[in-house]
Amino acid sequence: MKVLVVDEEPDVVKLVTMIFRMQQPTWEVISAEDGPQALEMIERERPDIVLLDIGLPEMSGFEVLKTLRRFSDVPVIMLTVRDDEVSKVQGLELGADDYVTKPFSHLELMARVRAVLRRAQSLPSVHEQPFVSGDIEVDFVRRQVKVRGQVVELTGTEYRLLYHLVRNAGQVMTHEALLARVWGREYTDEISYLKSYINRLRNKLERDPRHPEYILTEYGVGYWFRPA
Repeated sequence: MKVLVVDEEPDVVKLVTMIFRMQQPTWEVISAEDGPQALEMIERERPDIVLLDIGLPEMSGFEVLKTLRRFSDVPVIMLTVRDDEVSKVQGLELGADDYVTKPFSHLELMARVRAVLRRAQSLPSVHEQPFVSGDIEVDFVRRQVKVRGQVVELTGTEYRLLYHLVRNAGQVMTHEALLARVWGREYTDEISYLKSYINRLRNKLERDPRHPEYILTEYGVGYWFRPA
């Protein structure tokens, strides 16, 4: 397992490296101190997970995340001193898988890392006919999604969320049920995670994300996929 730590503060890199050496001594920890170096290392080193600070020189962590999501679905955990909801939602909407606020304990960091990796490595494998509804086709075997005949690239988290929605098409899934199935039972209070990823799916799948045809909201309850 390879971990990329992106942070301009050497003390943070040393701390995270020490945590992994204590908790997972067989894992390899590599580091980058700015955005361009991080993007280069992601392409070259192919890490299994990225710990990405928001406050980077040259490019912010948000800019790095936006760029890397064009070519990689590597799991990303944002590391930041910012604990405000706006920053959290912005990171999630750009494709972050989780969010850890500094200072953090080694137990919290490792729990978050394990949870994200567990989700990334446990995409559902379903051997059945593709799901087709209107403009949308989901091939469960290939884990491939098409909209109006064109392949749409989804991150692992986006695919898992869509998977559970289409597998329960026509039924409302509560916030808690979706959070538990996609992120894990320890995330059932993180409604902002779910809202952010619903927005991401709508932007990729719907003709007009502001007036969705497929992924609908049941206010105060959850979301459902309306079959065509």
